[in-house]
Amino acid sequence: MALVVPGLFATVALPAYAYNPSNEAAAPIEARAQLIEQNAQTVAVAEADVAVDARDGYSTTSAAELRRAAQRAALRSYSGPTVRDYLANPPYPSFNLDQVVQVALQYQGIPYVYGGSTPAGFDCSGFTMFIYAQFGIALPHSSSAQGRGSGGGHLIARADALPGDLVVMDGGGHVGIYMGGNTMVHSPKPGRTVEVHNIWDSNAWFVRYGI
Repeated sequence: MALVVPGLFATVALPAYAYNPSNEAAAPIEARAQLIEQNAQTVAVAEADVAVDARDGYSTTSAAELRRAAQRAALRSYSGPTVRDYLANPPYPSFNLDQVVQVALQYQGIPYVYGGSTPAGFDCSGFTMFIYAQFGIALPHSSSAQGRGSGGGHLIARADALPGDLVVMDGGGHVGIYMGGNTMVHSPKPGRTVEVHNIWDSNAWFVRYGI
C-alpha cells in the first residue's frame, strides 16, 4: 500500500551557481569562486511528491532519489549564462586550446546531471559544449556527434592531440577535454562530479574544433 507523507521535507546542499551576467568576463579564478565557493544554497524537496512504501515501516525513498530531485530543481532554477548566451557574447573570443583547459578546470565539483549543460549540472557532452561556447564555438549536445566532428570539428591522430582538444571514448558514448598525457577533465556519470581522470579507453580518438 502506498502512503504519501505530507509536510516532510529533505534538503540537499548544492553550490550557488547564479551570478551577475555582467561579470561573465571576469578572471577565471573569480569564475570558479562565483560558481562553487559562494554560500551553499539549499533545495527543499517535498517528500509529499514522493510515494513512500509503508510496508514494514520502511521508506523506499533513497538518498540518490532525493539528490536527483534536487538536481532537477537546480536545473530548472538556474539563472546564470547559458550556452546560447555565451555563443552570442563569448567572454573568450580568441580561441586558445590551453585556455580551454584552464576554463574547464574551474568547473570541477559540478555534479553530473543527464541532459545538463549549465553549472547547475552537466552531462558529458553538455560540459564540453558549455566550455567551448565560452570561446564562441558551437558544439552539438551529443557525444557521438562531437566525436564525428559535427559542426566544424575534424578528427586528429592521438600523436597530434593537444590539451584542449576533445577526447572521445566508448565508441562515441563519452567525451571529455584532453589535458595531455593520458588525462582528461570530464563529467563522468550520475553520482559523480566534473573531475580530472585518466583516459581508460585504449581506442579513444581525438577531435579538434576551433582551429
